[in-house]
Amino acid sequence: MALDVVELILNDHRRFEELFRELRDRSSDRPALLGELAALLVAHAEAEESEVYPALKRYKEVDGDEVDHGAEEHAEGHQALLALMEVADTASEEWEDKLEELVEALNHHVDEEERTILNDAREQVPAERRAELAKAFHAARQERLDDDCGDIEHVRKIARATADRID
Repeated sequence: MALDVVELILNDHRRFEELFRELRDRSSDRPALLGELAALLVAHAEAEESEVYPALKRYKEVDGDEVDHGAEEHAEGHQALLALMEVADTASEEWEDKLEELVEALNHHVDEEERTILNDAREQVPAERRAELAKAFHAARQERLDDDCGDIEHVRKIARATADRID
C-alpha cells in the first residue's frame, strides 16, 4: 500500500480509466467489469468523503469549495453509475450511451480533483499526515468493498441519498 493518500487516490483513478477502456470493448465481460467498477467507484467515493475530504477541509491552503464540489461530483457519478447498471442489455445502444455519460462525468471529476484538491494536498499537507490519511482511506475503502458496496441496491440507496447535492 502506498503511504500517501494522494497516490492511493491516483491509483484508483488510473484503474477507473482501465475499466472504462475494457468496458468499451464489446467482446469483454461487461457485467463483471461493471461490477468491479461499481464496487471500486462507490468504495472510493465513500472513503474520500468520510476520511479524506473532511481532513483536507481543515487546511486553509486546500480550497474547501473544491472539496465540497468534489462531493457533488461524486453524487453525479452515483447517478450515472446507477443509470448504467439499470440497463440490462450490455450490447444495446442505450448501454453504450449510459457508459459514455458515466465516463464523461467521472473523467470530469478526476481531472478537476487531480488539478485542484490533490495538487493542493500534495503541496500543503505534510507527508506524515498524508500517510495517516492513506491508512484511513485504505481501511474505509476496504470495509466498503467487503460490504459489497457495488451492489445495485446500495447504489440506488446512495444515489437517492446524494441526489440533493447535485446542482
